Formats: sequence, structure tokens, C-alpha cells
Amino acid sequence: MNTSGEHDESVVVLDFGAQYAQLIARRIRECRVYSAIVPSNRSAAEIAAMRPKGIVFSGGPASVYEENAPSCDPALYESGIPILGICYGMQLMARQLGGDVAPGQIREYGKAELRIESTADLFRGFDERVVIAWMSHGDAVMRPPHGFHVTARTATHIAAMSDPRRKLFGVQFHPEVVHTPRGMEIFRNFLYGQCGCRGLWTPSSIVEEACEAIRKQVRDGRMILALSGGVDSSVVAAMAYRAIGDQLVCVFVDHGLLREGEAQQVVDTFTTHFRVNLIHVRAEDRFLRKLAGLTDPEQKRMIIGREFITIFEEEARKLGDIRYLAQGTLYPDVIESGTGAAAVIKSHHNVGGLPEEMGLELVEPLRNLFKDEVRAVAQELGLPDEIVWRQPFPGPGLAVRILGEVTPERLATLRRVDRIIIEEITRAGFYRKLFQAFGVLAPIRSVGVMGDQRTYGETVIVRAVAGDDAMTADWADLPHDVLAMISNRVVNEVKGVSRVVYDITSKPPATIEWE
Repeated sequence: MNTSGEHDESVVVLDFGAQYAQLIARRIRECRVYSAIVPSNRSAAEIAAMRPKGIVFSGGPASVYEENAPSCDPALYESGIPILGICYGMQLMARQLGGDVAPGQIREYGKAELRIESTADLFRGFDERVVIAWMSHGDAVMRPPHGFHVTARTATHIAAMSDPRRKLFGVQFHPEVVHTPRGMEIFRNFLYGQCGCRGLWTPSSIVEEACEAIRKQVRDGRMILALSGGVDSSVVAAMAYRAIGDQLVCVFVDHGLLREGEAQQVVDTFTTHFRVNLIHVRAEDRFLRKLAGLTDPEQKRMIIGREFITIFEEEARKLGDIRYLAQGTLYPDVIESGTGAAAVIKSHHNVGGLPEEMGLELVEPLRNLFKDEVRAVAQELGLPDEIVWRQPFPGPGLAVRILGEVTPERLATLRRVDRIIIEEITRAGFYRKLFQAFGVLAPIRSVGVMGDQRTYGETVIVRAVAGDDAMTADWADLPHDVLAMISNRVVNEVKGVSRVVYDITSKPPATIEWE
């Protein structure tokens, strides 16, 4: 996949440290327009070189009048590229162009009524003059810059403004959140009405572009693929095989951190259904030796990532003429591992866990995609449903679902727990409805009683979340009888576990995985 940001039509999201920058990018993609998040300090020339159809300024936690507040290159306003400023982005646009921004007498947080004063531009097609929008700001635009007119207000503040001649627009509310019911219409009005987009970002176009990028990068060379059996690496395998055929060799590393029966399932699937050239590396002892005594999650991820690469390099040397390594890195992996505009949340084994020097050149055709986009591409490629809808499983496997040291005994315990959870949510009809459901083994011991005997076992945390991708997720409100059955079975069937608890934390503030 082209990672330069150059597409037939694309929109740049300029990130000012917003909680919702990734959500803005997703909403744009839902309008079938490619979007890329870039740091706010990129120059106008750098952004123009990406040839975007439009630019969106994200929100942010700062005040635009504070010293060292995030800013952008003022030359963007004269670039001729349509710009939409959201919340902080609108305030920055107003201040840089000569308007007034100050603390509002009344802060606006939560739902607010918008009174629309112009149904042109962003509000084209709005028949209602009063709509609901989601606010989250203390500062406000007191006076728009010259050339702008107010297009919407709340009872106390300017809620939207526009300069249609220069195609500059601002909204004080957040159209990207579901709490703004008509937010997607605003994005479509901007993308289609002002930027001239046509909606070219489709699963078929993604496949075509990715295959062409793989051919261009690999040429007549040979490539190995880090195959896990999940939807991400399976999509890469299907794309790569379509692009370069027998130049592809898939390598499945069984690191001993997989779920019950998973290694054999992967081998069976890819030798029967795909008939790809598959190398199965059994490396359980090797990984467990490396993890012995470790409890820090970042160290676990780093060691697992480096050991994967070491094995892939060894297999490449055995094959003799391999220069490329393909893997199923996704956009959330890149964002959470730290970018120019985002802090490191956790180092994904396939991004932050990679060694500085590698003997193989990476090929990452999914690097710009969210999980739901990958599933759509998987369907476009004709992959079977059991792969398309398989719930995500982390590359480091159960190592990051075992809090504390990873041992063979604790792995066996968590495998049994995981099987019970999946069986019960499947039986209750929730497997396809959930983004992920799994167990976490915590080194927290508690007293229990079974058969009139005192027990003192570990704690299992059940985690189930709903959402479309890995960037945001809500904890799943599973029926009590399902949770009761999971708890009852785990405590009765899994030796060494005396307590089951349920995680009711959404992302953010938590991450989906515990480590």
C-alpha cells in the first residue's frame, strides 16, 4: 500500500493533539475518501506535495492564545485547498486570519442545540433549522475573521462559520462523534460539495492499489510473509499471492503463545484452502526461554517482536534469495506505537518491537487501514467467513494476556479459560457482534471455598468489547446469564482459578488488551 499519502483523492487530517483525530479520519473514510493523519507542524509545501483534495484541522486540548499552543503553516489558507476546522481547528483558523478567540462566558460540554443560519455549504440539504450537535470547549470564536459569515449558532456561541470564496470552513462542535446525529452529512457536504471528491476509496480500489504497490516494491524478488492465520495476515497473503504468485513463501511461527488448537488450525487452513507455500516453525521453547522471569509488558512485546524477526531472517537465509518480509501491520498499530503526533501507548510487536537494523525490507500493504476496512477487503478477496470475522488476536499472543511472568502452567490455564469464553459467547450468539472477547490471567490471588475446603487461586478478568476498529471500543453489556455461565464454568473447570471479574472500561481511557 502506498504510504506516502498520494492517492487519486485524499484528505489530510492535521492533528493538533485531539482525542478524536483518528475518529475524524475514520469518518472521512466512511465517505469512501482516503484520509491520512499528519502532525500539525507539517509545512504547507509538504502537505501540498501529498496532493490532497481537502484538509481537516482536528480539535485539541490547548487554547490557541496560549504560548507554544499548536499551530500550522498560515500559507495553507492561501493554498486553494478547502479546509474544515473542527473545535480547536476552527479557533486556530479564526485567530490566524484576524478573528477574536477568548474564553467563553459559559463553557459548552455535551449536547447542544444548533440554530442554522445558512443552508449553503456545510449545511446544504438541512431542512431543519435546529439540530443537535456535540460540544466540548471552553474557548470560543467571539468575532469571525474578515470574509467569514456565521452559518450556525448556539444560544451563547458561534457554532459554525465559512468563507466560501476561499473554501475555508469551521465548526465549533464535533461532527465526527455519533452524538452529532447529522455529522456525516456535514462531512459529505465538505468532501463532495467543497473538495470535489467522488468516493474512490473502495475495497476493490484498495486491493488494486495494494497489489500494484507490492509488484512495484518486490519486482522479480522473493518474499516471505509473517502468517498468523488472522484476518490481517490472511489478507496480506491473498493480496501478495495475487500480486506475485509463487514468489511468495508464508512462514507461520508457532511461538507457543497461541490459543488451544490454533497452530494446527492455521496449518490446515492455509495448506487446504489456500495451498500456499507454507513453512511451519515450531519455536515454543525458544520464546519461553526469552520470556522467562519477565513481567514488564513492554519488555515482553519487544523481545517477542525481535525474536520473530530473528526467525524470519533465519528462514530467509535458508531459502537463499529472500529480500522482503510482508506483515499485517494496521494503522492503529502504527498510531499506538507512537508517531510524530501521537504518544506511545504500547509498542506493537510488529512496529515498535522491531530491531533498528533488519536484513529484510518490510512490505506492509495494510499499514494505512483500520480493522473494518481490512474485513471489507477480505470479503472483496473472497476469503472464507471464518477468517473474515475472526476476532483479533495479538501478535504476542497470550503473553500479553498473562499479567506477570509467562510460564507453561499459566499458559495452559489461560488456554482453558479462553476456550470457555469463546464457547459461551458463540453459544449465546455474540461472537460476530463483539469486536473481541477474551480472558486475562492476573497474578492476584484470593481466598475461596470449594467443597468445604479453602482455595487460594488466581483471578481471571473477562474482557469483551464492541466497536468497528481498534481505535475506540465500548465495553460490551453482555447478559448476566452469559457472564454467570462463563464464571461458573471457569471456576469449576479450570484448576487454580478462584475468582472471575468483568472489565467494564471502554477505550479510551483503557486499551483493549491489558498489556
